[in-house]
Amino acid sequence: MTETPNPYIVDADTMTGEMRPIRRVVVCLGSNLGERQQNLQGGLSALLDTPGITISDVSPVYESAPVGGPEGAGDFLNVVVSADTTLSPHTLLDRCLAIEDAFGRERTERNAPRTLDLDLIVVGDQKIEDDDLVLPHPRAHERLFVLQPWHDVDPEAYLPGHGWVVDLLADLAEGTDPQRATRRDDRAVTID
Repeated sequence: MTETPNPYIVDADTMTGEMRPIRRVVVCLGSNLGERQQNLQGGLSALLDTPGITISDVSPVYESAPVGGPEGAGDFLNVVVSADTTLSPHTLLDRCLAIEDAFGRERTERNAPRTLDLDLIVVGDQKIEDDDLVLPHPRAHERLFVLQPWHDVDPEAYLPGHGWVVDLLADLAEGTDPQRATRRDDRAVTID
């Protein structure tokens, strides 16, 4: 994935005059607590309201069983958002965490049920591995609920370090432990 739409186009910060590259970002939103669809719509609306982020596409809604969560946890609704941003990856992560907090996300155990989860999948072609952030997302290539909706918004998507999303989907389909992600055309999350 390259910096998009054009790595040579930059955005000037109106306060400092600093030039910032525009990068394509992919974010997966998920919810398995409360009013799941409303949580997703609210998370998307909060991203839309964020200066420095321009949403270009939102996938159809998918429903899937939780991965690695406690027994009896409800199914997730997920969407993938494709956007352009001038925010740094860490600033974007901070914004995603703030949106989760605004929707009552409680951070207890890993993979616990949640009202809203925003995962950064890719930010341009950035590779980051620190205490706060790993990019590309380290488990995206294993998750049908990320790959299928991502493929819906970008059939030519590429996950750095793992390959073309269409090929990763084929690998998951051939796997011994099939996942399911059901497209829910009766539900929609939209750009207002």
